[in-house]
Amino acid sequence: MKQVIYAMSDSSGETSAGFARSMLAQFPTIEIQLKRFAFVKNVAEAQQILQQALTDQAIIFYTLTHREFDDLVKKFTWEHNILAFDILNPYLDKLEAYTHQKASHEIGAARKLNSQYFERIAAIDFAAENDDGKNPHSITRADVVLLGISRTSKTPLSFFLANQRIKVTNIPLMPQVQLPDEIWQIAPQKIVGLTNDEEVLQKIRQQRMIAYGLKPTTAYSDVHKIRAELQYADQIYQKLGCLVINVANKSIEEIAAIITNKLNLNTLGG
Repeated sequence: MKQVIYAMSDSSGETSAGFARSMLAQFPTIEIQLKRFAFVKNVAEAQQILQQALTDQAIIFYTLTHREFDDLVKKFTWEHNILAFDILNPYLDKLEAYTHQKASHEIGAARKLNSQYFERIAAIDFAAENDDGKNPHSITRADVVLLGISRTSKTPLSFFLANQRIKVTNIPLMPQVQLPDEIWQIAPQKIVGLTNDEEVLQKIRQQRMIAYGLKPTTAYSDVHKIRAELQYADQIYQKLGCLVINVANKSIEEIAAIITNKLNLNTLGG
């Protein structure tokens, strides 16, 4: 039997996805396809996800701190006979009644010393060993290869994904430096090209120079140089045919959620 599972959240979606894993682990004969929808921002987006869940005949696990979203899901799933689990608000309501305290509605995730924990540590070690193109020969062993010019969040994103047990190599892109041969030997589905807006990237680089005690206006932060680097990166991404994400004004959590969803890295194993 196959079953589509939706993990839906207005945060990272780790809690709903983890709950789904724990529940469905009790049904080993069911083949699961997990789809995570994180950082739901408005009613229109929530409605689109619900319509897609109806088409997929999905079971929904969700954590929605916004009551408007929560009410929408409850109404829609009741009207369309969709099995759905609100794994946040019912328990918060009971705790509020019992403790006479107001819940903060902050979502957290438990960490246990189990096999997943050690897989997480191994992934973090892998990210450290392969940060900033240190070991290009490990590209073929990575779950994800991040490409990007300087200051496109490669390193923090690598370690954030490593905390989700995903092995990541990140490679800096520089027009004057040839890419490792290994990058052309792996499937483009494992590669993510990171880009940014010129203005945003210039500000970030200027701030970097100031942090080093230097003048903000340097060749490193020159808009013409940045434009050339971005164009070079775009050309590489087009040749590779990989997923491209503009990181401008996005949090690391949001970028990671896009990657895990687009590259189908949300699994129910472990």
